[in-house]
Amino acid sequence: MTADLVTASTAPGAAPSATSNAAVCDDLVAQGLATDLDAWTRRVVGRHFDPATGSPYWLRRAAELPFDPRDITRYDQLTELGTFPLDVLRSQDPADLVPLAVPRPLTGRIWDSGGTTGTPCRVFYTPGMLLHRGAWRRWSFVTEGFEAGRTWLQATPTGPHLIGNGTQEAGELHDGLVYAVDMDPRWVKRLIRERRLAEASEYSAHLVEQIADVLRQQRVHYVNTTPAVLQVLMRRHPDLVAALDGVRLSGTQISPDMYRDFTAALDGGICGRSYGNTFGNAAGLPPVQEGEILPYAPNYPQVTMAVVDKADWTTPVAYGATGQVRLTVLHEDLLLPNILERDQALRFDTGDGWPSDGVANVRPLQITSTAPEGLY
Repeated sequence: MTADLVTASTAPGAAPSATSNAAVCDDLVAQGLATDLDAWTRRVVGRHFDPATGSPYWLRRAAELPFDPRDITRYDQLTELGTFPLDVLRSQDPADLVPLAVPRPLTGRIWDSGGTTGTPCRVFYTPGMLLHRGAWRRWSFVTEGFEAGRTWLQATPTGPHLIGNGTQEAGELHDGLVYAVDMDPRWVKRLIRERRLAEASEYSAHLVEQIADVLRQQRVHYVNTTPAVLQVLMRRHPDLVAALDGVRLSGTQISPDMYRDFTAALDGGICGRSYGNTFGNAAGLPPVQEGEILPYAPNYPQVTMAVVDKADWTTPVAYGATGQVRLTVLHEDLLLPNILERDQALRFDTGDGWPSDGVANVRPLQITSTAPEGLY
């Protein structure tokens, strides 16, 4: 992730320069917010559909389309590409989504989705993509009030799950020291699907006791975890939660009532939020209407989100209305247009000075016994 960061190297074992890393991240976010979305769309589409150096997947798709995708000049024309079939990310080589302009062989990490709705999806993140995600994470830390140079405990899915990269983001980009607790969300979801609820509860207790052990023995300022894990930690160890300076919650579900419970349990500590998945993320914005509305803004321009009519994915709903979340990923090295998420949300007006719509009060589109949330 830090390949493009300015780091100190004057002595063996020298640490990255927090000041330099912060400046790189701040510049990336500022450049992103100043980007014209139509111009960015042309840049990304042109890169992926370039006949010589485009991505193999999109070049194959281009041959099947009734038009030349390089004629797309505006963001709203991306609907002409249709919804992106997630099975592509389950069955095809992740390298096929990466433009040939990126030197081969590719080196780095393949990241998996949680596998809630079937076989996990897999995508390749280039160093620039990881840095973009990290820059927005750092922006969130700063705007939410998390201080640099503090100690974190990361209690989220790890291994193939991108959220686990938060250990590097908090450590390298926000000058932190990070403890970590492992979590396997797929195991919990399997237990719930098979109605092995006693075992699922036992696994939850196992995770929370590991968290509590670190919090008892060490001075930890902030915990990065999921809303479901925090709920269990609050019930079992309210004193440890109250002693924290803050928590940062990642995942897809946090209701206004949950948010109020969390802020009360933190006894003045920060309750930060982010929404998203392996493909794209959105940063929490300050709650409005006394906490009744919990909004998020996507990591623009590489990530955008629309809230669309559940019966017509091409039509956005009115501001304040509820619809299905439609995610579009516009990285230079990954193009995923019009992913229909399994979430619903309110369309949120981010106001003057922000270049894209936001989403608010995210929750599952449909809750079934075959797609449990588990601890994530």
